[in-house]
Amino acid sequence: MIEQLSIPTAAGSFDAIAAGPEDGRPVLLLHGFPEAAVEWEHQVATLGVLGYRAVAPDQRGYSPDVRPEQASEYGIDALVGDVIAIADRLGWKEFDLVGHDWGGAVAWWAADTHPARLRSLTVVSTPHPAALAEAMKTDEDQHLRSGYMTEWRQTRVTERRMLADNADALRRIFDWKVPPSRIDEYVQRLSEPGALTAALNWYRAGRPGGKIGPIAVPTLYIWSTEDAAFGSTAALDTANRVTGPYRFEMIEDVSHWVAEEAPEAVTSLLVEHLSSH
Repeated sequence: MIEQLSIPTAAGSFDAIAAGPEDGRPVLLLHGFPEAAVEWEHQVATLGVLGYRAVAPDQRGYSPDVRPEQASEYGIDALVGDVIAIADRLGWKEFDLVGHDWGGAVAWWAADTHPARLRSLTVVSTPHPAALAEAMKTDEDQHLRSGYMTEWRQTRVTERRMLADNADALRRIFDWKVPPSRIDEYVQRLSEPGALTAALNWYRAGRPGGKIGPIAVPTLYIWSTEDAAFGSTAALDTANRVTGPYRFEMIEDVSHWVAEEAPEAVTSLLVEHLSSH
């Protein structure tokens, strides 16, 4: 059974889905753009059945009560701060962290800045940020793949374009790999006043000030071969950015939307990783 939660923090209350016993081993799952916590519905439900306490929040900008207007309030420090604030509110001293897309970037940074809080790390799609930065400089393929980021930083223009014609451009981002009913739900959420701007502010907040180091937390990194956003150069280089136990899993013929396109495969790999650490 999936529960609906509201998690109050100093920044506001985060909406979340959850499953599993309150005293189960805690797992926090972070969604990407342009999705929401329900991206993880399959994983949360399965983890709950297995006795874990799985919680997936709608992150900053996606939860209506945590939707600051300024792009500067969506920097990586604030996003990582939200993760820790949510864990603190749930009473979790140590937890397993899972992230996809932007949620994956936040998960990498959380593992860098708060390693003592994490029992394990699982990242889907998103390479280690230093590996991605290096690939964007040295690999023409990755540079081209990341071109959309520059476009999405253009205020207002992007919102109008994405939401025009029944949000056709926003729908096309999913490349017909996500169930239509789920896409409808994402579009409905992001069509609320200010919601799409808040989600795009993650791109507009500017690059993190500090440098991210190697990750010592036990890490599972899942990358899919048909990912349009992240190429193989950064994906393979991620191994060089983890000093702790590391496992790399490549899923063939699956797009960027891994958790929803191949939910059983992702859940199986995640459970395996959790049970071994």
